[in-house]
Amino acid sequence: MIKQLLHSMKIAWQQRSAPQMVKSFKDDQQKESAFETIDRGVRRVALDLIVGSVGRYKDFDTKFRPKHHLAADRYIRIKQALRQGRTLPPVKLYQIKDKFYALDGNHRIAAAKELSHTDIQAHIVEFIAAKKTLENILYYQLARFSEKTGLPYRITLTEVGQYDYLLDQILAHQAHLEGSGSEPVQFDQAAQDWYATIYRPLLSIIRNAGLINLFPHRTLDDLYAYISYHQWEAGKKRKYGIGIDRLIPNDMEAFRKKMTNTSEANYPEMLREITAFVLMKVTGKS
Repeated sequence: MIKQLLHSMKIAWQQRSAPQMVKSFKDDQQKESAFETIDRGVRRVALDLIVGSVGRYKDFDTKFRPKHHLAADRYIRIKQALRQGRTLPPVKLYQIKDKFYALDGNHRIAAAKELSHTDIQAHIVEFIAAKKTLENILYYQLARFSEKTGLPYRITLTEVGQYDYLLDQILAHQAHLEGSGSEPVQFDQAAQDWYATIYRPLLSIIRNAGLINLFPHRTLDDLYAYISYHQWEAGKKRKYGIGIDRLIPNDMEAFRKKMTNTSEANYPEMLREITAFVLMKVTGKS
């Protein structure tokens, strides 16, 4: 018994004292069954999202600092080049969901992180996670939403199909903008206007009401989708709270018109007596 205890303690100590490494791409690839690829081209990637390496994960610690046995001269030259503002070739990254792994350019990434750079130019190949988990489905629905809208803001929904509902909202808003003007409106332009004049004002009203405190496992974006669906699509009256009907017209464009001339500091608050709200699922279009 004592020997087993001592052996367990020795293993635990070795694990704690062992140098930590960045993530291994191959390990995470196996976990996600991510083998199908899409070439995403060259773009800038936040350094904080680069969490691992394809072949050299043992050479860097969890903060992507090189281990002592690596060639110091090359690393110093790269840091000097970055300090001088010289343009270096894009690094090559593999991507699984929102995490990136260095295929080529490990030292450039390490040097950029050490110099407190925020991002780096990279050529990206994305590996598609094949496992049909809720997390993966929502991730790719978000990715599709972001790609279609071009919005730089992250909207986090927790139910399948809700991103399609928001795309339908933007499509309806695009038709409204084109109907009220003489020029065609691109979908990404409609998305920007929708976000600024419809989504953000309603989200601020929901936030001011403190509704999120009643639903700890939901997000503000969830509540936006539920309230806007009931108010503008289902047309159900007072099934989800007191005061919403008074503050939010039952037409999306009427709400936009109402809020256009209202500064954010003057957004109304829903009554604090709100205690009931019916959550519902929206089935996305295939």
